[in-house]
Amino acid sequence: MTTAANDCLPGPVMLDVAGTELSPEEAERIRHPLVGGVILFARNYRDPGQLRRLTADIRALRDPAPIVAVDHEGGRVQRFREGFTRIPAMRSIGRLWTQSPEGALEMATAAGRVLAAELVAHGLDLSFTPVLDLDYGCSRVIGDRAFHSDPEIAAALADALADGLADGGMGCVGKHFPGHGFAEADSHVEIPLDRRSFEQIWARDLVPYRSPVGHRLNGIMPAHVIYPEVDPNPAGFSPFWLQEVLRKRLGFEGTIFSDDLSMEGATVAGGIVARAEAAYGAGCDMVLVCNRPDLAAELLDGWQPALRADSGRRVISMRSASRFREVGRIDSDGAYLASRAAIDAFGSALA
Repeated sequence: MTTAANDCLPGPVMLDVAGTELSPEEAERIRHPLVGGVILFARNYRDPGQLRRLTADIRALRDPAPIVAVDHEGGRVQRFREGFTRIPAMRSIGRLWTQSPEGALEMATAAGRVLAAELVAHGLDLSFTPVLDLDYGCSRVIGDRAFHSDPEIAAALADALADGLADGGMGCVGKHFPGHGFAEADSHVEIPLDRRSFEQIWARDLVPYRSPVGHRLNGIMPAHVIYPEVDPNPAGFSPFWLQEVLRKRLGFEGTIFSDDLSMEGATVAGGIVARAEAAYGAGCDMVLVCNRPDLAAELLDGWQPALRADSGRRVISMRSASRFREVGRIDSDGAYLASRAAIDAFGSALA
């Protein structure tokens, strides 16, 4: 490692674990100086008590504690279900806009508050949400995860969701920059291409990032999409997209998380060490390696980055203060209870 890891700052790697409790090998891996975060999936959840124990065990492994994250957007991307409020797909909130923009904004805020409060109460720090992609009706991976096809409406609803997240004590991570909605292919299993010009993307897909919600994002996750008219590299490996556009033109100062480097859309950069080098070199602050413990081990054994203190500081800033970290607080919080009732009623109406 060119520069030793700073003991007071998290490392630049976020990895996952296999089950509902840590194995000794996983605990040792999380203690590695390059690791700064853990992402959880549905397989890591059995019941609320088990999840609290798991997150507490992860946090106890090192100081500062790793950031604990999850993809918990609502709809079909909600990792924890039994014992958690069922958050509706964001498209359903977008459809509510046609009947009542005010009602849609209130529902988005309620969804954010419930989502954040329940995750924080179980020891998590953040969810990778909101989805800022637009619904062009062609993406095989985005679909109903997007709020709307209109960028102004999508931005307004994402901003309302961010209000709820903030009240629940959680920052927001917008994805998938600069936009995944126009590309048909699923980057989990293919390498998507979006052949539009920069001007076309700027005029539509980047509207949410240029809107009020864009200025309050704590983190951003770029897409494993290649925009060949703009840059030959996927956005997450592109200094142009991450440095010139995101940092300079848009003035973003928060954390940049790579999307999962084990996805097919990331393989254009080479092996796992080369992928991490490309993402980190392009400007990502934290790189994710999920569902491939062999690749995680290979990365930790073989990657020797020159660690950036500014990246570590941005990552650690993702952990917010929240009243819901107090044990039992969630069951008596009036704002949370009212929001949960609203979400439950909305879900019943959709059924």
